[in-house]
Amino acid sequence: MLDPQALVSTNPQLIDADALRGLNLIVGFTGVAEAGHVVSQIGSELLGQLDHVRVARFDTDQLVDYRGNRPRISFVGDHFGDYQAPAIELYRVRDGLGRPFLLLTGVEPDYQWERFCRAVLRLVERLDVRLVAWVQSLPLPVPHTRPIGVTAHGNRPELIEGITSWKPTADLQAGVAPLLEVRLAEAGRDVVGYSVHVPHYLADSVYPQAAVAALEYLGAATSLVLPTDKLREAGRDVGVQIAEQVRDSAEVARIVDRLEQRYDEHAHTTSRRSLLTKENDELPDADEIGAAVEAFLAARPQEAEGQPGAAD
Repeated sequence: MLDPQALVSTNPQLIDADALRGLNLIVGFTGVAEAGHVVSQIGSELLGQLDHVRVARFDTDQLVDYRGNRPRISFVGDHFGDYQAPAIELYRVRDGLGRPFLLLTGVEPDYQWERFCRAVLRLVERLDVRLVAWVQSLPLPVPHTRPIGVTAHGNRPELIEGITSWKPTADLQAGVAPLLEVRLAEAGRDVVGYSVHVPHYLADSVYPQAAVAALEYLGAATSLVLPTDKLREAGRDVGVQIAEQVRDSAEVARIVDRLEQRYDEHAHTTSRRSLLTKENDELPDADEIGAAVEAFLAARPQEAEGQPGAAD
C-alpha cells in the first residue's frame, strides 16, 4: 500500500508546534459540483480577511486530473505566464478574535480518494484536532426567496439536532468530503458537516447568501468568529439582480412561485419530508431541474463582460 504521508509536504517549523495541537479544523473543497461557488467564496473570505500561514500542502500532481479540470494560464502579448496551479493546502488561521484554527481547502481530488483521506486522518491525529467541521453546497429545487436551508450530519448530535428540518434517505454521488466524514467517524474522530441548499437555477452563479449561511454554521460549530461582512454586501447586490430578473420574466416568476408553494407545503407538513425528494423519495430528475434552469438563464439580461453578480 502506498504511504499516504508521501502525498503531503509540511512546514517543519509549524507542523509539530504545540500551538497547532487541539485546534478545530474547517474543511471545504472546490469543484464542478460546488453549487453557488460556496466553498470558493469561503476560502477567499477567510484567507483574504484573516491572518494565516500555510502548514502543509498536498501533491496535486498525484491527485488532480489536469485534462478534465484544466488550470488557467495567461497569455500576455507574446508569452505565457501566471500559471494558476491547482492546490490543496492546510493553513493555520486566526479568527476575528485572534483565536487559531486550521483550514484545509483547495480543489477536490480526482484520484486516490482513500489514500488522500488516510493522509488527512494522519494529520488530524498528529495535530490532535478537536473537531473537523466541513461544508459543501448542493443544487436543490428550493426558492431563493426562502431562508437558506442546510442538512447537518456527522457524529456530534449536539451540533446537528435542531438544525436539519428535513432528513432524507437518498442515494447520491459520492465526493471526497463525504467520504472523509465516513473515515473520520470510523476512526472515532469528532466530525460534523453542513450541506448548504442552493437554488438549482443559481447553482452556476456566485451566490454569496449561501456562503454566509455556511460560515455561520461553521462558526457556531467551532465557536469561531468568521468574517461575513463583504459576503453580505455582495449578497444584497446579487439579491437585487435576481429580483429584477424574476420580475422581468413571467416564466421564471411562475417557476419561483411553484417552488415557494412546494417549500411552504413541506415546511408545514408534520411528516417533515425532504425538499430534496419527490413523493416517492427519488431525487428530481434532470429534465425537471433542467427546465427550471433553462427558463431562468433565458430570462437573464446580458451584463457587461466581467461584471460580478448573479449572472456570472
